[in-house]
Amino acid sequence: MGKKAMKKKNSVLKTARKHWMLLLMLLPATVYVVIFSYVPMTGIVLAFKNYQYAGGIYGSPWNGLANFKALMISGKLGMVTRNTLLYNIAFIFLGVIFEMGSAILLNEIISKLFKKVSQSFMFLPYFISWVVAGAIMYNIFNYERGVFNHIITAFGGKPFDLYNTAAAWPAVLILLKVWKQTGYGSVVYLAAITGMDQEMYEAASIDGANEWQKIRYLTIPLLVPTMMVLVLLAIGNIFRGDFGLFYQTVKSSAILTPVTDVIDTYVFRLLINDGNIGVSAAAGLYQSVLCFITITICNNLVKKFNPDYALY
Repeated sequence: MGKKAMKKKNSVLKTARKHWMLLLMLLPATVYVVIFSYVPMTGIVLAFKNYQYAGGIYGSPWNGLANFKALMISGKLGMVTRNTLLYNIAFIFLGVIFEMGSAILLNEIISKLFKKVSQSFMFLPYFISWVVAGAIMYNIFNYERGVFNHIITAFGGKPFDLYNTAAAWPAVLILLKVWKQTGYGSVVYLAAITGMDQEMYEAASIDGANEWQKIRYLTIPLLVPTMMVLVLLAIGNIFRGDFGLFYQTVKSSAILTPVTDVIDTYVFRLLINDGNIGVSAAAGLYQSVLCFITITICNNLVKKFNPDYALY
């Protein structure tokens, strides 16, 4: 071992002895991540095996790329990939608009009581389970017993069968997602606004800027770094669907599958209905690889134009 390596090792040991209490506090989090994040990654081998219960994960025979071949010839992989990507693009785009807009509007409210009440009502949907939201929605829009159709028929209109109208569901799912995530997502933007230097706003007021001009030329530009970080983090999961949203609200309607099925629900059905663990694992690995490639490309593009906004 060279002198530089020995010196570096001694430096690491010295630092560890000096900050042993901090390292001890970090230990539970490290153990948690290793057990629940890194150890399960070894299950990737299932994507290349013909899983048998007797052999388990590591004792089952290898079958090469047969699981991926079965996934490709199923004819549904392209559809669920497209749906997942398009829905997440809409979620990210509208999420930025509504979350940032809500934070700016909340910041402009003068009454503290009204601001707290408004923020509480906006935050409430985040704590409502998709199971509960799906049940409420079903009771409102059910064709025979739904409140919505009862009101329509009471005024002489024709009932609307939402659960058999596939064309309406993209808009429905997007609205549900925006409704649920806006309040929670606006918290980060509101925190960023709160931390902004108020002297800039005072100087803008002295120069004659109105509230809209201060929002346009100060608040929004200062929120761009926060927005870029959140967008990049969201892009890292752009091929992961919100399972609760797409499963609990749509249920198992075959009519709605072409426009509501995403990779997560597809993998779930492969596992539960078909019991094909190998193909399910292959679909999960396919999803993870797509997410990794997407975030890497987007992060490199951002780094090229503005390194300060990149994640790494």
